Amino acid sequence: MKKIAAIHDLSGYGRASLTVAIPVLSHMGYQVCPLPTAILSAHSEYKDFRSLDLTFYMQDIIDHWKELNLKFDAIYSGYLASARQMDIVADFFETFGRKDNFILVDPVLGDHNQLYPGMTTEMVEGMRKLCSKAKVITPNLTEACFLLAEKEIHRVGLEETIKWCKQLSSLGPEYVIITSAPSGNHQNIATIAYNKTDQRTWRVISDYIPASYPGTGDAFASVITGCLLNGDSLPEAIDRAVYFINMGIKATFGYDQNPLDGMNQEKVLHYLNGPLPYYRYELIG
Repeated sequence: MKKIAAIHDLSGYGRASLTVAIPVLSHMGYQVCPLPTAILSAHSEYKDFRSLDLTFYMQDIIDHWKELNLKFDAIYSGYLASARQMDIVADFFETFGRKDNFILVDPVLGDHNQLYPGMTTEMVEGMRKLCSKAKVITPNLTEACFLLAEKEIHRVGLEETIKWCKQLSSLGPEYVIITSAPSGNHQNIATIAYNKTDQRTWRVISDYIPASYPGTGDAFASVITGCLLNGDSLPEAIDRAVYFINMGIKATFGYDQNPLDGMNQEKVLHYLNGPLPYYRYELIG
């Protein structure tokens, strides 16, 4: 069974980070090996959440994994709480990265045109360095903006998003996937992906649903990791990930529940292994 090292925080309540990544990747048939960065009472969008920082324990876990001579088929990092954690993860990439595995970085920095609370310019720079070591990165439009030190996010259209993908690929990653991108139609939302190797750009458009659920980015990056490890092409991977998130949001939107609880992914996990009803990806460059 293929093994994936997942470097995230663990929330006791609310679907985010490891409580999203583990069930998604396990359902796809992988052994998930979590390297927790922090333990939270509930994810960070809940008011007055409690947090236990595991920065000083991460190295002990890593040292033991070295002693066990563990090898991973993929390494996947998400939210990191400090610049120090980013340095630790960068060393982890150096230690466990190999030619026959791949690294995916979900550069969790912000959303809705602003950084998350606690994120600093030093952490943006640290995330930029992590992205340079990855094969795949999955920023949303806001995160792409900060990684590139751009300031005109409100005016970004399709051509600018494609340009950003290519600029981000110059940092090092082979695949750049930007989520929450403009589609040119207010009723839809797009995911744009660029393959530096063949210089092709892909787009998948999905319905816009007027709802926001924490953890959907974690679920998206998890599905991308599982699909690429399964040998799917880049457009196939983004198609399945977009479809899964779209179905999960639709399975949640009809309920009267606190949006902070996250997407009801338990209801749609079966879509991860079944055939897609149709392919929606298109080559746009």
